[in-house]
Amino acid sequence: MINRLAIFGATGDLTARYLLPALAALQAAGHLGNQMQVTGASREDWDTERYREWIAAQLDRHGGPCPSGAKEAIAASARYLRADVTDPDDVAAAIAGDGPVAVYLALPPALFPGVVTALHEAGLPTGSRIVLEKPFGEDLAGAQELNRLLADLVPEQAVFRVDHFLAMTTVQNVLGSRLANRVLEPIWNSVHIAEVEIIWDETLALEGRAGYYDHVGALKDMLQNHLLQLLCLVAMEPPITLGERDLRDRKVDVLRSVRFLTEHDVVHRTRRARYLPGRIGDRDIPAYVDEEGVNPQRRTETFAEVELELDSWRWAGTTFRLRSGKALKEDRKEVAVRFRSVPHLPFGHSGEALPNVLRFALEPEGLTLDLTGTGAHAHEFVPLTLTARTEPQGLPAYGRLLLDVLTGNPALFIRGDEAEGAWRVVEPVLSAWERDLVPLEEYPAGSQGPPPRRGDGDGRRREGMLDDQAATPDDI
Repeated sequence: MINRLAIFGATGDLTARYLLPALAALQAAGHLGNQMQVTGASREDWDTERYREWIAAQLDRHGGPCPSGAKEAIAASARYLRADVTDPDDVAAAIAGDGPVAVYLALPPALFPGVVTALHEAGLPTGSRIVLEKPFGEDLAGAQELNRLLADLVPEQAVFRVDHFLAMTTVQNVLGSRLANRVLEPIWNSVHIAEVEIIWDETLALEGRAGYYDHVGALKDMLQNHLLQLLCLVAMEPPITLGERDLRDRKVDVLRSVRFLTEHDVVHRTRRARYLPGRIGDRDIPAYVDEEGVNPQRRTETFAEVELELDSWRWAGTTFRLRSGKALKEDRKEVAVRFRSVPHLPFGHSGEALPNVLRFALEPEGLTLDLTGTGAHAHEFVPLTLTARTEPQGLPAYGRLLLDVLTGNPALFIRGDEAEGAWRVVEPVLSAWERDLVPLEEYPAGSQGPPPRRGDGDGRRREGMLDDQAATPDDI
């Protein structure tokens, strides 16, 4: 186990909200011991004492119920260096020490190539590991170049590309529920499943993230990575084991099977929009273009939707709809597996036998199955819902991921070819959107999102939203 962690971008939001609480949780659970050394490198003109005070304040704010002793131990284990993390000399000072080091790039992705190059010139100790946050590159060419730089620095096994969704209990339960239950796997195919919705809708608006979000947008921020990872877990063939090779091979197979989107497909199977002024609960939300730090000329989308099909024996004929939006009426974060209707119903029954839906709720975590049964009156169909709540995991998602980094288990991280495969899926969408082949629609903050297209004949698009979110006529 590596006992040295260097965080580049050590005073940023990611470090404050996720990495420090994860370290404290690991300390409280007894995973770190007394040998852990944390080096923070960033641009602020601080010293170690000032940095430790900042760590203590952030853990008080974001550390939750973690014991105070664990928080104090993490602060005491830290040292700070003011550094330009693209300068080889500064980088060499940050990683100096005995034995291998895990270097966490908690930085904007545009800096990754320069930092990796500086690490190469500084000389990374043998056995070290490098950790990168998504997105991995800013397009396919960027991902390929980044992978080339990383391959010159460390073996692929030592590269940990983070997608924290993969460490969420319910996300892992998508695969676990499929493979551990005989009742599901025989019907987990296009013969029985009509469509799969993978949704991450948020009431949150920009929340001060313009410096990052306005350069990325909903497609790159959510669909290209998080939601495609969920697609892989839903659609993958059963792996032989859950080891890093078998699991990641099967995910790459899914990405390779995604049918290429032509320009015609992009026009008719994708949507993009951004929010107008509105109200969510007791909050007045300004238009996206009026948020501080936003450049309206970038035409950044805050809502993205893409319909995909897979060219595989298992999934031919099933639609996979991926959608994410900000400043919407309600939070809806789930994978909804919609089964086909039964082929025949006995005569004489009233009511409607709705198609079954299996829902994996992502936040908060949970599992529900929508069925149809007979009600209090004979010959009457009524909806039935079976619900299970998932016990919260012992470690936060980032705690699980950091532990895997330090112990060298890359199974829940993104492999290089997988990162490139995800970019290949969305590249046609990015290209068409950049040329305005798909209009940038608008929707009021606090609404259900952009209204349905007129005459598109696709009732399914809104069916899920209306059923699940109880939209009013004003909303649509």
